[in-house]
Amino acid sequence: MRTTETQRPAGRSEIGPASGVRARGVRARVRGGLAPRREVLAPALGALAILLAGGCGKAGEAATAAVGPSAHSAQSGAVVVSPLPGTPDATAQTQISFLGGEGTRVEDVHVVGSASGSHGGTLKAYSTGTGESFLPSSGFRPGEHVSVSARVAAGPGAGGTVKTSFTVAHAVGVPQKEFAVSKGNPADVQHYASAPSLSPSQVHITTPPRPGSSPGDVFLAPYQGPGRWGPMIVDQHGSLVWFRPLAAGQAATRFGVQTFAGAPALTWWQGRIIQIGFGEGEDVVYNTSYRQVAKVRAGNGLHADLHVFHLTPQGTAWIDAYLPVKMNLSSVGGNRNGVISDSVAEEIDVRTGLVMYEWHALGHVALNESKNPAPRSSYPWDYVHINAISPGTDGDVLISFRNTWSLDDVDLLSGSIRWRLGGKRSSFKLGAGVKFYWQHDAAFQSGGQISLFDNGSTPPEEKQSRGLLIEPNLGTHTVRLERQFTNPSKRLLASSQGNAQPLEGGNWLVGYGGLPNFTEFDPSGHVLLDGTLGRGEQSFTAGLYPWSATPPGAPAIAKAPGHGGGISVAASWNGATAVASWRLLVGTSPTTLQPSTTVPRSGFETTLSSTAAGPYAAVQALDASGNVLGTSPAIST
Repeated sequence: MRTTETQRPAGRSEIGPASGVRARGVRARVRGGLAPRREVLAPALGALAILLAGGCGKAGEAATAAVGPSAHSAQSGAVVVSPLPGTPDATAQTQISFLGGEGTRVEDVHVVGSASGSHGGTLKAYSTGTGESFLPSSGFRPGEHVSVSARVAAGPGAGGTVKTSFTVAHAVGVPQKEFAVSKGNPADVQHYASAPSLSPSQVHITTPPRPGSSPGDVFLAPYQGPGRWGPMIVDQHGSLVWFRPLAAGQAATRFGVQTFAGAPALTWWQGRIIQIGFGEGEDVVYNTSYRQVAKVRAGNGLHADLHVFHLTPQGTAWIDAYLPVKMNLSSVGGNRNGVISDSVAEEIDVRTGLVMYEWHALGHVALNESKNPAPRSSYPWDYVHINAISPGTDGDVLISFRNTWSLDDVDLLSGSIRWRLGGKRSSFKLGAGVKFYWQHDAAFQSGGQISLFDNGSTPPEEKQSRGLLIEPNLGTHTVRLERQFTNPSKRLLASSQGNAQPLEGGNWLVGYGGLPNFTEFDPSGHVLLDGTLGRGEQSFTAGLYPWSATPPGAPAIAKAPGHGGGISVAASWNGATAVASWRLLVGTSPTTLQPSTTVPRSGFETTLSSTAAGPYAAVQALDASGNVLGTSPAIST
């Protein structure tokens, strides 16, 4: 058996070259194949808060080897291998992920497909320093069984052999038809002389902010209606702050503020939404200068879905994806030659793009748990429909499945489900008012409570959708209703999407997803703010966040209709949050401009007029102290 040693420079991430990167040679042995090439990227961004270890083969059986004192201890040095043992539908392009504690290193990788034989490949390290992925040099074959073993070192004196085995899916293509665009009402679309490319939906505030409302701006991502689609920020009076129009046919979801590299950042998913119920796209991160600083794509040949994009302090991201595969569905009344859309959760190393962990619903959630009947045709069956992932604090992650009406707590050590809340196999007795249907946006909150958006539809099971805060008791296996939020003046029933966001001081913002509405509630359920997008629009979530940013470039200026003689211009600066007033400069040439008048900022676009002859003009954006933030180019009026 041959041993080789190879070395090459480190690769580059999506966000530019890694600092402090150095290549290192290794002595690696791969049984039945060439030695893997190893790449080491950035130094650790921080240890994982939760050490992932274990897998699931047979029911209840731990199928990975612990290489430390305890497989269930965050200090154990245990390593989990993905695809998890027993995964019935890994992709042909899958990488083999080895995730453990800080300092985990992998050697002697042995990958054998029952049809494709031995596989050589490349080892690449996670930027967190908590493991490596083996990237096979060739793909696997549909239907084959793959066995993996490797020797790992997971800390001083800790080491051992880890194994996994999985089956490769017969993946299938699915109909790519998108939803029809709603005609809506053209009057609900915004237009600006100084920013003609910005034409999103109007935002109508039906209840202006009341005393006790939370500070911040409203974050929406309108799509499906007649205006341009994309992520949008408005103030609490409905005035546009920032909008990024996407390419035709592209939508954005999950728009909000998260922390990235220790700083606030804009995050969202963007891509195509197809009628069978999921999205095909990618997740992006923008800084406070509205520049893209990271892009997260699904791994293993999958496309990032629209439902989940959750950044962690360790520099990783939880995302979801859908995987349509061939399957005999006759046991649940479906087609023997059916297609099922598996729901997949992935943890991605943002800096390197490597898959650190992957979990599939198939093999863990029984087909008969679905509330969505299996089709008798070959139309893809969305049997669980993953739509939320919330990491816990005890080596677990909470996953919401819309089509089982359940929240499933997954043990990351074994991949098995610790408990289910709701659905056909609930581990809890649900108290009065707790039961939910077709839910979205489930998340752990402080003290073990769980928030979610209870759609109650479709088909209708309730008269109106609700924001819920519930409290499970693991000792008594009961769940009580802590709070619910409904708008008494509007019996809103959202057929899809939606969210419930906790705010400072105990307030909550509820977005109604498939409906264009959003409402802020105080802790007692009183309405503090209410608004809606234009007719026919949707926004997967609504958010309320403090936001301060400075856009690149200069303010925009355009000629505006005048009243009598003189000069009249329109001024705007997409995304600028510190502009308090505008100053008009006029002159006989672009180099002889002088201040003419100053007016307070009036919404996204402000009109300034002067009796000066000009004919050239420019504008300056001023902050509250009168300092110049930016100056537009000069135009001829």
